Amino acid sequence: MDIDDLAEEQGPPRSGIARALAVMDAVARSAEAQGVSMIARETGLSKAVAHRILRELVAGEFLRFDEGTKVYRLGSLALNIGLAAMRELDVVTIAHRHLVALSERTGETATLSLRQGWSRVYVDQVLSSHEIRMSVALGTSHPLHAGSSSKAILAALPDTEVDDYIVRHRLDSVTDATITSAETLREEIARIRRSGYAASSGERQSGAASVASAVYGAMGQTVGSISVCGPQDTFTRGRRDELAVQVIATAAAVSADLGHRPVGEGTA
Repeated sequence: MDIDDLAEEQGPPRSGIARALAVMDAVARSAEAQGVSMIARETGLSKAVAHRILRELVAGEFLRFDEGTKVYRLGSLALNIGLAAMRELDVVTIAHRHLVALSERTGETATLSLRQGWSRVYVDQVLSSHEIRMSVALGTSHPLHAGSSSKAILAALPDTEVDDYIVRHRLDSVTDATITSAETLREEIARIRRSGYAASSGERQSGAASVASAVYGAMGQTVGSISVCGPQDTFTRGRRDELAVQVIATAAAVSADLGHRPVGEGTA
């Protein structure tokens, strides 16, 4: 890099490797293929520097260039690295320390559920320190319309998958409080999407209440959900809102550890 390149770069100087990784990250995070100008803006690099790095990454097959549209996409080597990294991810291990911290902060039992087709399964929990506390049966499967952990996952799915679930599955009641109306479930999904969390009061287990938020993977896929649960009479509206803040933050932290980057998050 020459003096002019240094003058045009935004922020503190970065090594060549750091700049190359920033360029690859910008391409990987974008929902659409990008040209050199957009990549330069997102990384804070000059257009000349970005173009030089892009050429080298294309030559190394980490990126590929479309001559017709003049945009860049991930290449075969980048995809191989990404797939290898995903194989190494152990969601339960990654999430556990976050569950411990969440339970300590809230005083409630914290759980992790993973999506399994059209249902979800409890895979980990950290019990509340209170004498009166809730616990879940690990390994048990539950439908996606009953309880906060399930509804958080369902609401995070694309509309087409939500429609498939509602059309192809009976909304059977688990308790008297379970949502069994398609119209009511759609309204609940819209509320969850606006607020970022799902709440349940006796919907899956009588006498129990919970708050949950979805967990996403590196490709934006819905992996599962994080929740806190406790006795129904202690989850007042105010308490629920306080817990929701903690649960949303924890789910976002787990998602980040799994490689998820929210759309629009910058790299510079």
